[in-house]
Amino acid sequence: ERRREHLVSYTRRRLAEQLINRGASDADVSSAAEVLTPEALTIGFARRFATYKRGTLLFRDPDRLDRIINHPEHPVQIVIAGKAHPQDNEGKDYIKRIVHLTRQERFRRRIIFLEDYNIPVALRLVSGSDLWLNTPRRPLEACGTSGMKALANGSLNLSVLDGWWDEGYHRDFGWAIGHGEVYQDYEVQDNIESRDLYNCLEKEIVPLFYQRGQDDIPRGWVDKMRASLKNLVPVFNSHRMVQEYMNRFYLPCARRFNALCKDGFSGAKDLSTWRQKLMTSWHEVSVEEVVSEDRLDRAVGQEVKVLARVRLGPLAPEDVTVEAYYGGMDQNEDFVERETVPLRPVESNDGLHTFRGQIPCQKTGRFGYTVRIMPSQQRLENRFVMGLVTWA
Repeated sequence: ERRREHLVSYTRRRLAEQLINRGASDADVSSAAEVLTPEALTIGFARRFATYKRGTLLFRDPDRLDRIINHPEHPVQIVIAGKAHPQDNEGKDYIKRIVHLTRQERFRRRIIFLEDYNIPVALRLVSGSDLWLNTPRRPLEACGTSGMKALANGSLNLSVLDGWWDEGYHRDFGWAIGHGEVYQDYEVQDNIESRDLYNCLEKEIVPLFYQRGQDDIPRGWVDKMRASLKNLVPVFNSHRMVQEYMNRFYLPCARRFNALCKDGFSGAKDLSTWRQKLMTSWHEVSVEEVVSEDRLDRAVGQEVKVLARVRLGPLAPEDVTVEAYYGGMDQNEDFVERETVPLRPVESNDGLHTFRGQIPCQKTGRFGYTVRIMPSQQRLENRFVMGLVTWA
């Protein structure tokens, strides 16, 4: 609560400075001391105002937002900060619309936009907010690091299931907007997810924050904070990130570099020769036939046996990876989930190579598979680096 009080005091001072710089009247400048209250549930929203982050989603239904934040017994207040790229006119328009709304009398004391967003402003918001809001358009959010910083300061998160929150979300740690859907119609998406946002605030978040005993402590809220800190901070932090980069990328890259440089760069020369062979011969690679050796109506837990006959030209079976590409499908026969399983070479005859394998049936529903050929994973840092693939 002390950090919320610090955020309220900081916001009032900064708002007064904004009004003075804007040439506002003495009465307007004095009114900055009346905004926000140290006791109200405080929502933070601070980030780059790129359009996919949907900074205006919270304002889609101003009347409903009015009822939420100006509740006579359970008030809510929102502190917003951010900048748009100088070339992003739509992002700048988002900010203009928000600022216009915050000047309405019903919002003036409850929603504050802080100008000139920078690191000190971000520090105040992530440390003083009770709830951190993030509303990206799934699946465009790469990470969402502001939510991680708020998490480390004890804030709970309310976010679309995208970026880090798609991995970190659990109902015991915070709240989700939607269920991870991806929409083709953005207007429909914004209508649905804004309603979900309001419902979550009205029915879950605000009641939990104001549910208090005689000691005036929101026990349920505190329990959620503790669970969030205990379970998420050890995973979503820079120490783990650097360790993971080192183990997954830097050390393997260093080992590979040393291996290629040994014996007068003989490894590098062999790799270059092999890659050249693949590049000049790949046009001869093809999938001749794919056969299922079982009925396709299999039960969960069973397997589908797959046989593929392929031509590789001058390449050998060990030069390539042949794999089954499979998963659940929608009504249009497009994959909605994708997995791969390698097929093993079992026979070669007159340039025709036979590969076999089993596809596990792990879920019910519509299911499909195909076969693809790629360069061998064993000789490359990753199998996609050469950009070569042949599909059945």
